[in-house]
Amino acid sequence: MNVIQAPPPRADARPGRPAAATLGLVDVDIHPRAHSHADFKPWLSERWWRYAQEYGPRARHGFTGGQPPFPKAQPLACRRDAWPPGGGTPASDLGFLRSHHLDAHGIDIGVLNPLQPSGQGDRNNGFSAALCHAVNEWQLETWLRPEPRLRGSVVVPYEDAAASAAEIRQRAGDPNFCQVLMMSRTAEPAGNPRYWPIYEAAAEAGLPVAFHAFGYSGWAMTNTGWPSFYIEEVSEHATSCQNQVTSLVVEGVFERLPTLKVVLIECGFAWLPSVAWRLDRHWRHLKGEVPHLRRAPSEYIRDHIWVSTQPMEEPEVGRHLRDVMGWIGWDRILFATDYPHWDFDDPRAAVPGTLPEEVRRDIYGGNARRVYGF
Repeated sequence: MNVIQAPPPRADARPGRPAAATLGLVDVDIHPRAHSHADFKPWLSERWWRYAQEYGPRARHGFTGGQPPFPKAQPLACRRDAWPPGGGTPASDLGFLRSHHLDAHGIDIGVLNPLQPSGQGDRNNGFSAALCHAVNEWQLETWLRPEPRLRGSVVVPYEDAAASAAEIRQRAGDPNFCQVLMMSRTAEPAGNPRYWPIYEAAAEAGLPVAFHAFGYSGWAMTNTGWPSFYIEEVSEHATSCQNQVTSLVVEGVFERLPTLKVVLIECGFAWLPSVAWRLDRHWRHLKGEVPHLRRAPSEYIRDHIWVSTQPMEEPEVGRHLRDVMGWIGWDRILFATDYPHWDFDDPRAAVPGTLPEEVRRDIYGGNARRVYGF
């Protein structure tokens, strides 16, 4: 009987790391979590620390009381094996995150996107700015300086554009930070001029602006009110980013700031071509309303928008996914795991093996290195 033996492992392949990631594996979506607001105390003034204790955060968001909507089998929307053995919540312990994710999957560079608590979207703009600043300092001291594989996102109080711009300029030139972080649900569409100081400061600093799913707009997450089910909320991530892309293009943000880069994280991407096609069709008939647009909307999208792989749409016919990715641009797609959340994507299986090796190589690392300048 012939015994078929597995081929020896490649020299450049680490445990859990795809062999195609020859330029290094870059994960653009890791969610660190603080144990409590007490973690931020060293960087909060006495006034804001007292405020945090006496009043706490008050996000512009409805229906947040009681239990969160996540499936009970995945507390905090996290993988059950992501809870540190020494206690605490998932992604709150650097040592465990190193071994459980960075080492186990061969992550060369990981981008942190703090979500909760982050200070973004708080109804008190002063507290929002103070907490965002503290979160950035916490990233530096707790994660980025101790672990050279990690990069941070500049968390900004995006409903206060002036304070956001000041925070961005304070971090400009610090190689520990690689992007500015906003949420996909803002109080007004993201292209509104009230947000332009954020984009101007980001472009000035050479930092991409990332829109991550979720947010605290104060409005229902759908155009017709509050949904009944969690599945509706997670499906809405895509539509919130559709609105933001449309607004950024139509308001002329990219015409005003030709060097600005925008990264869409955890919002899917198969919808992007159809949004561009629809915009182009309308633009041909309605150019008079937006004379500041000198090119077709799809051209701005292709030049200024990057997307992440998680969550990736999986059509029944594989070539349909390849067609969508090809339209967006093979150099515009960045790999993400969404660690430590329940819908985490294992890098060994996330990118279809039917794609050419050079394409998978760039998705796993080359594209992120170019857009972020790693």
